[in-house]
Amino acid sequence: MMTSKETVQRTIDFAGPERVARSFGDSDILACACTVRAYATDWREVGRGRWERTDEWGNTWRRVDPTSKGEVIRGVLEEISDMDSYEFPDYSRSEDYTCVTRRRAEAPEKWLNGCIPGFAFSIARKMRKLDRYLTDLFLEAEHIHELHDRIDLMVEDMIRNYAAAGVDGVMFWEDWGTQTQTLVSPEMWRTEFFPRFRKLCRIAHDSGIKVFMHSCGKIDAIVPGLMEAGIDVLQFDQPDLHGIDALASHQEKSHITFWCPVDIQTTLQQRDERVIREKAGEMLDKLWHGQGGFIAGYYEDNASIGLEPKWQEYACDEFTKAGISTNY
Repeated sequence: MMTSKETVQRTIDFAGPERVARSFGDSDILACACTVRAYATDWREVGRGRWERTDEWGNTWRRVDPTSKGEVIRGVLEEISDMDSYEFPDYSRSEDYTCVTRRRAEAPEKWLNGCIPGFAFSIARKMRKLDRYLTDLFLEAEHIHELHDRIDLMVEDMIRNYAAAGVDGVMFWEDWGTQTQTLVSPEMWRTEFFPRFRKLCRIAHDSGIKVFMHSCGKIDAIVPGLMEAGIDVLQFDQPDLHGIDALASHQEKSHITFWCPVDIQTTLQQRDERVIREKAGEMLDKLWHGQGGFIAGYYEDNASIGLEPKWQEYACDEFTKAGISTNY
């Protein structure tokens, strides 16, 4: 029987795993993080049901319940010129990754991903807040390019240290889209961000590890570029926003793996066991088909999407029962 690590590796390689890889139940994938805390604090209740925290960069987050991810309400760089005096966290120290080495030793049979808070877009947009940042891309292009360069150096340190500590991959979270389009034009993405993606993916691959990326929103316009840059796994919580057939067509052009639950905003919201099971089956038939290229997912925060766990459990059951290769 294949280990979890072998199952995920064969999935990414399209090499015919015994079963579909999964991130629920006895998950095949474990996550770990380094111990560089920098400016980070825990969530604290600040009154009237409001919670706040400071992230590792010094940005202030707020949420109106005790479980959701919240949003940035104040970026650490009030002015773009504040970058000159800002002290960036130091991710270069190997001793901050000893916990990763321990995690590897504790679970050698699992696929282990090191968590990265984002690439340049995700980190910079929080430091400046999104509305300012999108303006900066045009009006402060030189300063933003410098900010991106400094962030890239930190990410390079993370990738190399995670690889040295024994991970199988790194995963980062970077929301590029709304429900209708990408937040920047495809031309802007290609010019400013594609070269950065390609360089960071190359560093990861040269270090012997894979690159997993989560993104929310409709990002069809940049998926081909992400594949070209070297992203190995794309994690979408709304696969129906792209269309299962469209995702399958990307796999015809490149060995890209999609890691998805049944769509959290459409299919699951119907609260219909038959519909949910049929969608899980469609995802297996079109994205996995016994060869690889698909990881069956689970959205961890049922409360934030207003669902009882049982609705996702139907999908998990279908993924488990139907996701068995006939070649073994």
